[in-house]
Amino acid sequence: MNFQQLTVFYSTVTSAMHYYYFILAVLAVWRITHLLSNEDGPFDIVFRLRRALGNSFFGRLIDCFYCLSIWVSLPFAVWLQKHIVEMFVTWLAISGAACLLQKAVEQKKPPTTQFYEEEEQK
Repeated sequence: MNFQQLTVFYSTVTSAMHYYYFILAVLAVWRITHLLSNEDGPFDIVFRLRRALGNSFFGRLIDCFYCLSIWVSLPFAVWLQKHIVEMFVTWLAISGAACLLQKAVEQKKPPTTQFYEEEEQK
């Protein structure tokens, strides 16, 4: 294997690792955000945290999956990218992918039908 082939192989492996880390970041952001916004956590720790935060800014933030995913994804974007522009785009991409994953797994409520009964004509 000559130097040029080795360079191509290395760049391919490095590129694949970036995708791997991005997917890991998306899954981690979804899991952390879902835990904080939709679950009680072990020993009701997250429930107690949400109750303690109440109706404050952070209390309202932790109740919204989509809002919270933006802030949870920020450290992952900083971890993945070195340049500020790439970091910003990756930040939004990770949050957006976590939101799409949430939409895919959330349970859809069946539409409610209203019961209507006509009066009998005499």
